[in-house]
Amino acid sequence: MGFQFFFTNILLGVGLAMDAFSVSLANGLADHTMKRRRMLLIAVTFAAFQALMPFIGWLCVHTLAEQFEVFSKFIPWIALVLLSFIGGKMLFEGVCACRAGMCDDESVVAKFSITALLVQGIATSIDALSVGFTIAEYNLGQALLAVALIAAVTFGICLGGVLIGKKFGAGLSGKATILGGAILVVIGIYIFMKGMIGA
Repeated sequence: MGFQFFFTNILLGVGLAMDAFSVSLANGLADHTMKRRRMLLIAVTFAAFQALMPFIGWLCVHTLAEQFEVFSKFIPWIALVLLSFIGGKMLFEGVCACRAGMCDDESVVAKFSITALLVQGIATSIDALSVGFTIAEYNLGQALLAVALIAAVTFGICLGGVLIGKKFGAGLSGKATILGGAILVVIGIYIFMKGMIGA
């Protein structure tokens, strides 16, 4: 394992983390009062899922390759449904707040449950299952190191996304919930279109 191994997997981590970065940004926009512990939880959750999915994909390639190929056709649909649901809920809450005259109220922020965060983690990382094919030639040790690199890169990128979102969300007040929800829906559509075009 030399420079090329590390460089390739770090780049892979950057590529995989882009959807999670966008969702982290949306979360920061929607809750500009977010505490440090919550920010770390978001980054750790996305990092864990971005590492777990490629590893599950690697396991499937080495055990259930044929069945995995059948399941992979549903991945874009799953991401679309999950992100559209969470984003749609945020949009609805944001629009209701604006209609109630609280659109410029800085106290209007979206509070995410752990369940919602887990759904976001699954939705943004499920397409990373297919990375199992990319790293199929790795042995177990190499596969574990590769997903650890992906996790580390994702953690840094997502933490940055939350921080950026928080900074801009404070200025947008209640409108940030609407923007954050819209971003989630757009990401869901993007993942879906990317998956369908690549299918």
